[in-house]
Amino acid sequence: MRGVTVLTEEQLLAVLTAVANPQRLRVIAELTGGRIHVSELARRLGMSRPLLYMSLGKLEKAGLVAGQLELSGDGKAMKYFELAPFEVRLTADTIAAALAASAADGDGHTADTDTKASDR
Repeated sequence: MRGVTVLTEEQLLAVLTAVANPQRLRVIAELTGGRIHVSELARRLGMSRPLLYMSLGKLEKAGLVAGQLELSGDGKAMKYFELAPFEVRLTADTIAAALAASAADGDGHTADTDTKASDR
């Protein structure tokens, strides 16, 4: 698979989990307009900041968004988020490659732990 990043099983599950939620999909859609301060993002989405931070955390862990802390002129900490470049393409080959990459890394997943991971 030339030019394609092969995800591990853990990375693939993080991406699939991140996009398997309508609120997180709304976050991604809103961030297509560019970088935004977390409070403004919460206002636009009509979402509480704690819930938004949980969603952003899952998206960030999956590598779909990136957060950056900046200081304003008055020294106040300002958290901004933007989309990271990504493309989600799921095929049988993607899944097989992720499992093979995990096996090569020796993370020791078995059918039982795969089932438990998919229940998250």
